[in-house]
Amino acid sequence: MNIEVHKITNPEQQQEAYKIRVVVFVDEQKVPADEELDEFEETSTHFLAFANKEHAGTCRYRCTNKGVKLERFAVLKQYRGYGIGAALVKATLKDILHDSPQHVENQHKTLYLHAQVAAIPFYATLGFVAEGEIFDECNILHRIMKYKHD
Repeated sequence: MNIEVHKITNPEQQQEAYKIRVVVFVDEQKVPADEELDEFEETSTHFLAFANKEHAGTCRYRCTNKGVKLERFAVLKQYRGYGIGAALVKATLKDILHDSPQHVENQHKTLYLHAQVAAIPFYATLGFVAEGEIFDECNILHRIMKYKHD
């Protein structure tokens, strides 16, 4: 399977990303629609993953007062298990640490995410370490994970 990840640069791509998030989070995981799309859409950097040129996954990151937060990782069910989630994480980390205009500044910030408990082993394989207690977010158990980079 040919997997590509691109930074979203136009409204059409953004709409495709939103569609993926609605399917994964709202339809599958029963996250309330009004909590899925939030006030950070415009200020986040978004990515879209393609599998054999088809829209397959999405994610975003944004700066917070705690560091750089990676979030909204979603892969459509039919594309899971092919490495698309890992490709999204790697593309996001590369953009934050090497490609973004703030990349030097970001290298000194905490990179973190709120991992669904079931996804903790996945993120651990990509260099994230779980910290703190398990907490509820949108009726799904999560745990903070921080990226351990040099």
